[in-house]
Amino acid sequence: VSGTCFAELGNEVLCVDIDEKKIQGLKNGEIPIYEPGLTELVLRNQREGRLHFTTDIKEAVDFAEVIFSAVGTPPDKDHKADLSAVKAVARSFGQNVSKYTVFVNKSTVPVGTSEQISEIIKAELISRGKSEDEARKLYDVVDNPEFLREGAAVKDFLNPDRIVVGAPSEPARESMRQLYRPLVRNGNPLIFTDVPSAEIIKYASNAFLATKISFINEVAEFCENAGGNVREVARGVGLDGRIGPRFLHAGIGYGGSCFPKDVKAFIQTGAENGYKFKILEAVEEVNYLQKSRLFSKITDYYGTDLSGKTFAVWGLAFKPRTDDMREAPSLTMIPLLREAGAKVQAFDPVAMPNAREILGEDGITYHQTALEALDGADSVLIFTEWDEFRGVDLDEVKKRLKEPLIFDGRNIHNLDDLEKSGFTYIDIGRKL
Repeated sequence: VSGTCFAELGNEVLCVDIDEKKIQGLKNGEIPIYEPGLTELVLRNQREGRLHFTTDIKEAVDFAEVIFSAVGTPPDKDHKADLSAVKAVARSFGQNVSKYTVFVNKSTVPVGTSEQISEIIKAELISRGKSEDEARKLYDVVDNPEFLREGAAVKDFLNPDRIVVGAPSEPARESMRQLYRPLVRNGNPLIFTDVPSAEIIKYASNAFLATKISFINEVAEFCENAGGNVREVARGVGLDGRIGPRFLHAGIGYGGSCFPKDVKAFIQTGAENGYKFKILEAVEEVNYLQKSRLFSKITDYYGTDLSGKTFAVWGLAFKPRTDDMREAPSLTMIPLLREAGAKVQAFDPVAMPNAREILGEDGITYHQTALEALDGADSVLIFTEWDEFRGVDLDEVKKRLKEPLIFDGRNIHNLDDLEKSGFTYIDIGRKL
């Protein structure tokens, strides 16, 4: 997304990866991720000669004035960010750089990583015969965290809330200022900070949003006990300008490539720096428990033995408008259903190929439409808030299910509407 959008802004961009199959696919116009609007931009910028792809690292380093390192930082066995790919990119850069180049870390990394990257690059240059002074004149390491939401990444890049740049020198700041000038001209704020602050901003942002989600999920459970309606509570709370309504939607927890790993990694980074993130530990615990909350409601209704039961599952990705299955609640819920003896009839608009690869087909069937997945099922479970599930024909749903029963893990329907249509409707944060 970043490479394509920089090309869209008029820059000449060369994207490099060690995966030859992926690069060949991109050269052929095959996009390896589902992201609305991305395919059109890739094809246009390739056609107009601004966007190129290669596996040749030396070619990429020689080509560039600014290099973005955008590799993954998945959690390791201790929930720390795995920096092996980040360090490998830094080594490759140090082995090939021969002119002043700004090395920009785009990956989400713990505070202090940019300093490690700088030392790795310097060591590679010294091993090539450069003096320490000569080495330091050939690069600057910048941290420029990304804030792109899956499913809205192109829009977020071209219309960002803010652009954060941690830069150690004026030449590096000027390079980044020129690169982002078209977006700044459109009124998007560019914020320069020291490098450690930029690294922390990314983690703190994701951790705060995750905190809002876990907070409203705790309020939802309290509402069920006390008799309140969490949707009304969230609306009343969110109208406070100091709080805002976003991320105050009760459900079955957050997932995806960012929040789970970043909260865990921030907790670990805190421990390494002598600080215990007590709030974030609670956020993580609430989210872990939240992913199985709907299962508890199912067993409260049917009993713990679900043998002979078949459930339609709507939504497999962790959120709508993506095929990303990482940390998706469906990956917790479906195994629980299977272990209890139930069968699953699943549908997701885009994530079924990934789901089939991860979950397999033992007791799980995958269907071409949401309505087809309902046929003969005892009830339907909603795990992802795709828009097509909101406007579904309720009469048709009722005809296809054995019982007019919906377990809604995302609270996408109106309780009164469902009751008027003759459904039993069980969601999150309203008393049964």
